[in-house]
Formats: sequence, C-alpha cells, structure tokens
Amino acid sequence: MTGDGVKKFSGQDIEIAQAVYPDHADKIEEVAKRANIPDKYVEPYGYYKAKVDYNYLADHRDDPDGKLILVTAITPTQAGEGKTTTTVGLADGLRRIGKKVIVALREPSLGPVFGVKGGATGGGWAQVIPMEDINLHFTGDFHAVGAANNLLAAMIDNHIYQGNTLNLDPRKIIWRRCVDMNDRQLRFIVGGLGGKANGVPREDGYDITVASEIMAILCLSSGIDDLKARLGRIIVGYTYGKQSDGGEKPVTASQLNAQGAMAALLKDALKPNLVQTLEGTPAFIHGGPFANIAHGCNSIMATRLALKLGDYVVTEGGFGADLGAEKFLDIKCRFAGLKPSAVVIVATVRALKYHGGAAKADLNKEDLDALKRGLPNLLQHIENITTVFHLPAVVAINAFPADTRLERDLVEKMAREKGANVVLSEVWAKGGEGGVRLAGEVARLAEQPNTFTYCYDVNAPIKDKIEAIAKRIYHADAVNILPAAQKQIAQLETLGMDKVPICMAKTQYSFSDDETLRGAPRGWTLTVRNIKISAGAGFIVALTGEIMTMPGLPPVPSAEKIDVDHAGKISGLF
Repeated sequence: MTGDGVKKFSGQDIEIAQAVYPDHADKIEEVAKRANIPDKYVEPYGYYKAKVDYNYLADHRDDPDGKLILVTAITPTQAGEGKTTTTVGLADGLRRIGKKVIVALREPSLGPVFGVKGGATGGGWAQVIPMEDINLHFTGDFHAVGAANNLLAAMIDNHIYQGNTLNLDPRKIIWRRCVDMNDRQLRFIVGGLGGKANGVPREDGYDITVASEIMAILCLSSGIDDLKARLGRIIVGYTYGKQSDGGEKPVTASQLNAQGAMAALLKDALKPNLVQTLEGTPAFIHGGPFANIAHGCNSIMATRLALKLGDYVVTEGGFGADLGAEKFLDIKCRFAGLKPSAVVIVATVRALKYHGGAAKADLNKEDLDALKRGLPNLLQHIENITTVFHLPAVVAINAFPADTRLERDLVEKMAREKGANVVLSEVWAKGGEGGVRLAGEVARLAEQPNTFTYCYDVNAPIKDKIEAIAKRIYHADAVNILPAAQKQIAQLETLGMDKVPICMAKTQYSFSDDETLRGAPRGWTLTVRNIKISAGAGFIVALTGEIMTMPGLPPVPSAEKIDVDHAGKISGLF
C-alpha cells in the first residue's frame, strides 16, 4: 500500500502526511478488513476514520490476546525524543517482518497542538493518518468529554441555586469546568455574578479537558455499565460541617442523578477510533489523559480490542518512563489485568547530551563528555523497567544525522552494561523499513517469559505508596508531605478511599519535582503539596512541584503558524 507506493522525501511532517493522504491511503473499510474486524462492528466517520463497536469485546471475550509492547522514553527535553514516531515505525516494522500488529495510541489535545508541543501522530514516514483530523476535532471524543464534564458542573450550581437539598458547601466544591485549550486566564474565575437570577456567586476555575477526571474515567472504563458506575462515584464537593465531627461528607455525581446523562453524552466516545499508519497498519487512536497530570495512556477499551485483533499491540505511555510508563504499569495494567511482554525505551543522542548540560545550540556537535554526564538519565529508566517492574527492555536510539559513531557506541556500551540491548531506529526517514531491526529485537524479547510486578502494594498506606514511587522510580532521598496534603490523606483514610493506586502529578522535564534538574538527580526531596481523590477514575492524585491542570500558551504559540487555504488544505501543523 502506501509505504512503498509513494516516493519518500524529506519535509515537514504535515507535507509527508499529505503526500499519502488521501490519494494513496486505503479506505477505512479496507483497514478494518486488514485488522479482521467484521463489518457489523465498523461505524465509518467518512472515508478514512471509523468507530469500532465495543460489543466486539463481549462477542470475542474467549479469543486469545496478543503480546503487549510498551514504548516509553527518557525524560523529555527541548531536543525531542520521538516516542510516538518510534511507536508507529516499530508497528510498521513488525508488519514488515510478518507480524499481525495493531497500534494503540492516545488522541492529541488541542492545547499542545496550538501551544508549543505540536501534534501527536508521529513524524516523518512514521505517522498515523489523517494527521490533520486526528490533531484537530477527529471524531469528537474530546468535545463529548468536555460536554459531560461541564454538564456535571452546571448541575452542581443548579442544585445549589434550586435549594441545595444535599447541603453542598459552595466553598468546598472541587469539580471544575474544562475546555480543551491552553488558557491561563481561566485557571481561577468567579461565577454566578449579576444578581440572584444568575446563580450563586462562588470561586471556580477551568482545567484543560485532558486533565478532567471524565477523560481518565473514559480511558479506564471496561464498558458502558462500568463507565456509568464510575461517573456516579465522582466526588464533586463536600457538605457543610467538619469531617472531625462527622458533619462534612462527600457529595457524588450519583446524588445529583447526573451519571446517566453524562454516560449518554459519552456513549459514542467510548468506542475506539480506527485509522491507519502511512503504511496501512491498523491503528486505534482513543482517549487522551495527560501524563504529567493524569495517567497518560490510551483507553483500556482500545488496548483490549487491539489485543484481541493483533498478535502484537504496540502502545505508548506519555512523556518519560517515570510518568507514562509507571502509570501505565501501576494503574492501567493493574485495573485491566494486562501484562506487557516487552518495553522499548526511546532516546536520542541529542537529548542525552542536553541532560548532560550541553546547550541546545551545541547539540549537533560531538560531545562525549556531555553524553557521559547525561547517560545516567537513560540508565535510571532502564534500571526502573528491568529491576522494579521486572520487564525486558530494549533501547531505541532515534537517529539524527549529526549523531556520530563514537556517541552511539558509548550509548550502546553503557546500556548493555545495564542489561538492555540498543538498536538504531531510522523510522522517521525510512518508515517501517527503518524499524525492522528494532522489530526483530522486540519480537525476540516478547517471546521471553517475565515476572512483571508493580512498584507498590495498592493496599499500603497512601504515604507508603507515594514514597515507593518517589524512592524506587524517581530515586528521591525523602518525601515531604505538606500539612494540607497530610490533612487530605487523613480525610481519605477516614472515608475508606485510600486502597487505590497513586497518580503522581509531576513535571515531565525531570525525575525530580524541579524541572531544571536534568539527568538523574540525587540528594533531593520530593514535595507533595496537595492530595485529591479521583473516585470515579479509581486513583488518588498527588500533586507535586508547580504542576498546573490548565497550561498557558508560550510567547509564540504554534497557533500563529497554522493556516488553511482556499481549498481547505491545512498548513503549519507538526
């Protein structure tokens, strides 16, 4: 199909994608046939996108599962690592060596698309298409999440306005509104102004849609009934009174009778989206929780569906392995009963030199000293995957033209000493052909038995679980839980809501909670400033550092470069 049928050239990601889509792309019905999905489960959204009915899972529950491959990365830098690009190229590479493979990725958020990070469909000749649709409105899943989130917010304020029979304290409402855009102006607002007819005045605020608990719930639900039950368990706030005298009690969405209407808004969003890579490999793109705020993985529904359809499923966790991979393994795999067969850790020589203190302007120069100083970041990620989670790992070096042989040899030597092979990945320039060597190593590792274990016991005290992640994954010396967070922990323990996984909200730019500390910092203390329960999602969020649930735009946002011409052709996306 597309991969070898279109002449390869170097250009911007969107130019490469547009060289294939739509003229040389397969119609979505052909992609569904390639994945062996019967027509009755396929709901086309135009020619190149489709929803897949989740009833396939119920009808094929006894079918064997394929092997699950997790792609993660070193701690991200301004130099870029190419995790999604490697994920897509690896899948195409596995298909080229005769494996039946499905890709399972998250949907991009409009915030980063118009902000600074760009899209999330891969790059070069290792992309999923239609790139523009996926990065913009796609099939409307994010709009459904935002609508469900804001419906609940509206019902909360309406309940108070109409008499407040639940005795909900407006000062203790924790449910915020959301919008899928980076808009710092909305972080803190005051609503209900303008007199009695316009509501009850109170402080409020917005999160970005991908930070909404609704997004996490959508991605962790096993079906429509589970979705509705989780929505009902959402805690929206607390009643008047003090917890110490039994007066303060949590108020849930089910007490507002909101879960049915929210589930109705989400019924189609729960269905995984089917698209394809540039080479025609089937790909599920579904769900999009942030990895530094939420758990950073695509939906359980899409992953399970892919495992029933493919011999190999290649998926990824957001940001570095300390965030996306840890949450994938400790939260998603725990809830879904998944067991990965192998892990790919993506790195670039450029990014490792950056971790070693090299300036961004100097990353194209050979610098073995900076590389040596930065390599501990990669080595710590390898150690975490292989000794904490007991999973086999391979390092994929995402190739850049300026990399030197001496630099690559040093990376390979140090990684092998930690027990991980290193394979050069050239998928950006060559697509699946550039991922064949990596595919062979992944297939070899996937055949080996492993003793996958979690980082912590879910039934341990909250503080112990936080310390396990901080010390075993981040390699912190200690944890400082501030008084406000200690009070919140005590409240959750009193309510019996403490026996759930921990979702750490931490900067993606460092193992620590200080984004300026590169490499593998030592001699530092993790500070936890806030604890909140996501009762519907089923985890506790521990907020560290200065992490925010509503990002802002940079001085020059990507939106300034995006345009569309008279024929409807979009430019500037990357």
